[in-house]
Amino acid sequence: MSVHKVCIVRNNTGVDHGAMAESLYRTKQVSAMINPTKTTYIGLEHAYAVFNEDLFGGVLPACLITMQRVKKAYGYFAGGRFGSKDGAVVTDEIALNPSHFSVRTTEQSLSTLVHEMVHLWQHHFGSPSRGGYHNREWAEKMHSVGLIPSSTGEPGGKETGQRVTHYIAVDGPYQAVYSRLEREGFDALFVELWDDAKKQAARRKKAASKTCYTCPSCGLHAWAKPNARLMCADCTMVLLPPPDQPEPEDEERPAVEEAREQAEA
Repeated sequence: MSVHKVCIVRNNTGVDHGAMAESLYRTKQVSAMINPTKTTYIGLEHAYAVFNEDLFGGVLPACLITMQRVKKAYGYFAGGRFGSKDGAVVTDEIALNPSHFSVRTTEQSLSTLVHEMVHLWQHHFGSPSRGGYHNREWAEKMHSVGLIPSSTGEPGGKETGQRVTHYIAVDGPYQAVYSRLEREGFDALFVELWDDAKKQAARRKKAASKTCYTCPSCGLHAWAKPNARLMCADCTMVLLPPPDQPEPEDEERPAVEEAREQAEA
């Protein structure tokens, strides 16, 4: 590779423009040498292989790991979703949502990979429930790999149900294996620079500050801050807030609807 010589010119401000140009040139050289696609997928393939060997005894088959922006999901699993055109090969999909890589630690992001690997394990070796329900068998396998299932993502949440995420067990199997990957220098996740996840979080926070109140008689709607006291002038009745059904946080999901239908067909 040819190396361009840089002419150093100093001005009376003392700024070394030549050095600045050389630094920029080297930065562009480094960027040109990095292949983001190769780095990401080889890194994730390596992480999958390590987790498979150390947490699942190496029994999991290979799968297709994809990047998918799915609303309200850190990732999902879809069994038997992809295959070769001639039908000779059928494989599962594990999708990770890259929109969250910038706001979650790498340890958290890779825990989503393992979360979905538990779904893959159950798909091949266990008894998954229909409709993406997280059942007791799945929850017990999560415990065995060092992830604690929780509907809230915190201690005390329900371990089974339709929408269940997890938190990482301190000093558990997953954390031990991840620590080894970290020591090896795992750095395969490119983060989004457009701050989409932060903007979505801000929108959710803004939406949560508004509550829709409804007149129980005529159905009139009005929006106001939580705990406001409103009255319908026509019916002289107090407007009621909606039932307490909080919007679920982002979570791992076993599959999006269309993937689930295909997997169970």
